Amino acid sequence: MPSASPSGVDRRVFLTSLLGASAAVAGLSGCAGRSAAADSATASTAPLATKVPAGTSLKIASYLGQQQLQFKLAKLPKLPFTVSSWLNIGAGPDVINAFRAKSLDLANNAGIPPIQAQFQGFAAKIVAIDITRKPNYLFATKPGSDIHTVADFKGKKLAFSQGQAQGVVLLRALKEAGLSYDDVRLVPLTSNQFLTALQSGQVDVAPLANTQVPAYLQQYGAKGARTITTDVVDLLNLLWAPQAVLDDPAKAAAIAAYIPQWARGQVWQWEHPDVWNEEFYVKTQNLTLAQARGITRLANKPLFPPSWDEAIKWEQETADLLAQGGFVKKTDVSSLFDHRFEGLAAQAVPEEYRK
Repeated sequence: MPSASPSGVDRRVFLTSLLGASAAVAGLSGCAGRSAAADSATASTAPLATKVPAGTSLKIASYLGQQQLQFKLAKLPKLPFTVSSWLNIGAGPDVINAFRAKSLDLANNAGIPPIQAQFQGFAAKIVAIDITRKPNYLFATKPGSDIHTVADFKGKKLAFSQGQAQGVVLLRALKEAGLSYDDVRLVPLTSNQFLTALQSGQVDVAPLANTQVPAYLQQYGAKGARTITTDVVDLLNLLWAPQAVLDDPAKAAAIAAYIPQWARGQVWQWEHPDVWNEEFYVKTQNLTLAQARGITRLANKPLFPPSWDEAIKWEQETADLLAQGGFVKKTDVSSLFDHRFEGLAAQAVPEEYRK
């Protein structure tokens, strides 16, 4: 696995070489990047079709099969288009690569992957927003750790994923604790490597999703592993799609039809935690019912803002934070939002779920 950035090496160059390697394999070139960026600046503004043309299909991300199960349990109406494939894909870098390969049309991620895609020169847009008010991540320590607070991160090795939500949560936590990037050792990994890195002692701390914490503590809590709670949130849970997909009127109409179902599905899950615990966490993830309930207690109530103003402000703050550390170039994120879809999710849910 990669190690921390060597002393004297430009952080942006170092991390980009590691985390952007797969993008290079996918065929990214300077010329292609400039072309994508130009396309991004001239997003399609054509009004959305009110009806999805016959024969339209989308390839949609559904990490661990959650989306299909959610739709099935909620008994939502049939989508007015074909889902040609549900892809078990969730990590931001993997989503970007799938977008590049044209094997994915629509994905569910946090706020940082669209910024990372823009930095890599790939044109994509945010089409739906769900606001997260409670932390989705906890900082977990390696077994036998003496770390008890974020202030104790000083001088420690921290798992860091530049292109994922876990990365920005870590950066915001460091900022709130008054620690600079030079006060710690950032070890560039992707989130699916975090658990192994903790277990092996390659890192001292890693941000784990709430869903991962119960099983980790059950296995290593007795060996001195613990979690550190902060009030740092990753505000945005979003849907996004490649610009090329959004420029296709039929696919754009299909996405507009999907967004209300996506919002209603999340509301159903929130309102039926006992069913979701049993059908998803216990039956598909092999967790105990007690572990499932622990995860559900930490869940966020879905909130779909009619206006994206807060989301845009948050996304800009995130991009600025990354730029301050030299992880990306300073950029204006306003072009990342396709406002043709603004409000579609909010209109589909009861008022208490509208931000």
